[in-house]
Amino acid sequence: MQRRSTLKLLSGLAALAALPSRSQTGRPLRLIVPYPPGGPLDIVARALAERVKDSLGIVIVENKPGAGGNLGADFVAKSPPDGGTIVMGAVATHAINPWLYARIPYDSIRDFTPITGVAQVPNVLVMNPETAARLGIQNVGDLVAYAKRNPGKLNYGSGGNGSAGHLAGEMFKAQAGVFMVHIPYAGGNPAQLALLSGQVDLTFDNMASASANIKAGKLKALAVTTARRARAMPDLPAIADTGGPLAGFDVNTWFGLFGPAGLPAAQVSQLNKAFVDALNTPELQARFTSLMAEPMPGTPEQFGEFVKRERAKYEKVVKASGAKVD
Repeated sequence: MQRRSTLKLLSGLAALAALPSRSQTGRPLRLIVPYPPGGPLDIVARALAERVKDSLGIVIVENKPGAGGNLGADFVAKSPPDGGTIVMGAVATHAINPWLYARIPYDSIRDFTPITGVAQVPNVLVMNPETAARLGIQNVGDLVAYAKRNPGKLNYGSGGNGSAGHLAGEMFKAQAGVFMVHIPYAGGNPAQLALLSGQVDLTFDNMASASANIKAGKLKALAVTTARRARAMPDLPAIADTGGPLAGFDVNTWFGLFGPAGLPAAQVSQLNKAFVDALNTPELQARFTSLMAEPMPGTPEQFGEFVKRERAKYEKVVKASGAKVD
């Protein structure tokens, strides 16, 4: 019995050792970005592709935008599980869209093999400075107190129904026990312009897009939405630091790498090592810092469990918000 177990183990190790590296096969790795060129996911994907070429060979980044990221994600879900095609998935494609869209062509858990988390970008709760001064709001505690005294008098803008900013606002309202009016815009930029001009009182914006206006004093930052303070703005508290019902508040924009379901374990291990090694290089760490992003490399198992928790979290938030895309 022991001899058979030993032979089985040796056979498995031999198979792993015999697996050719991607650089040896000469077949390019297709890294699908389910969003248009130029965004944070696209920038990071291209930086990663450059860093892993020595271990994985040529990596071709392809943009397949559409349907809020669903088009590109579905393309990979239906690709052969041969290690030739992977996707830079995100909180939208794998945690929010399954509940937001009335029909979605893939299952974000069953149809994918997690490889590694890549990065997370904190969101930040920002107010129009003149509005904050007029209402006497200096921090999150002040905001909650004002909203409780004046239900429905505050409003918040977002990039649209079901966007990260919308759902962060709905989560904040539910946990703080306040009511604020949601005003959706056709994208993050129009929402930020509305805040700058005083048309809306506050937003839960992406830190990368809000940082310049925060530093210029055009926006007043109250807190980050992540469970802990962000490296990019360490002096800014987290909403969770307010304590009470907001103690567990944690929302961020994250993205990571997935292959199709059924990707062989040896190939998952090979891809994970290459990308995790790249994420830990000083060059990519510096690139992430410039994007206000924080690397989140880990094992496939860790990333898979993280995605399941995020999906469960957003099921409640999306349903409570009433947001739906047909």
